[in-house]
Amino acid sequence: MAIKRREAPMAALGSYDSVLPFQAIGIETVIVNAENRDAVPQIIAKYAHDKYAVLFMEESLYSDFQEEADGINENEDLSVIPIPNQSGSLGIGVASIRKSTERAVGMDIFSVK
Repeated sequence: MAIKRREAPMAALGSYDSVLPFQAIGIETVIVNAENRDAVPQIIAKYAHDKYAVLFMEESLYSDFQEEADGINENEDLSVIPIPNQSGSLGIGVASIRKSTERAVGMDIFSVK
């Protein structure tokens, strides 16, 4: 008997160069530029409302809209995950994963002693 899997959609949000690899593998993308940058909170809320599982978000956008992203991560099923852009990592993604893991496990399992 085959098990029917429900696939939860994913999306990526960021500059053209950052989201292009996601588009290549079939993930929905939104290119953010100066004209639509102010709409990022509404875009995040739309993906949460539409029951997306994961929203990959360029680190620079994540830092600018961290309050909205953290609110979605805490209150919705959507996971907003910061990703580096073509210039390299800002360290925001690692900090976000560390914070989420600490909240789930109850301690910082990544700390170095």
